[in-house]
Amino acid sequence: MARTTETPIQKRFSDVDPFQHVNNVSQQMYFDVGKVDFYQRVLGDEVLLGDLRIVTVSTATSYLAQVRMHDPVTVTTTCEKVGTTSLTLFQQLLAAGRVCSESRSVMVVFDFPTQRSAPVPAAWRARLLAD
Repeated sequence: MARTTETPIQKRFSDVDPFQHVNNVSQQMYFDVGKVDFYQRVLGDEVLLGDLRIVTVSTATSYLAQVRMHDPVTVTTTCEKVGTTSLTLFQQLLAAGRVCSESRSVMVVFDFPTQRSAPVPAAWRARLLAD
């Protein structure tokens, strides 16, 4: 099994609607916070700042339960699959200990100077698949 990170999320007042629910757009932003934390902890800052970076090409999210204003929220992130130029991340948003939404994202390694996709570097592959 690949490495899983847990990222605590700080909710903002603007994330909550008049019914005291965290809206779906905010939940998607929480998944993005989890991705950045995963990249920093597993791959290092170079994946966020270097010429080779990871960009999102597809995301599918299922909303399973309500997230309430006072629920403590955590996002888990796991790399499910590493392909030639892409990787698939699976994330869960947990609120008060229960899974409230799940997201699966396909990410591509992108070479910004050439503006083309690139193979997943061997060092990244090893870190993504490490236990």
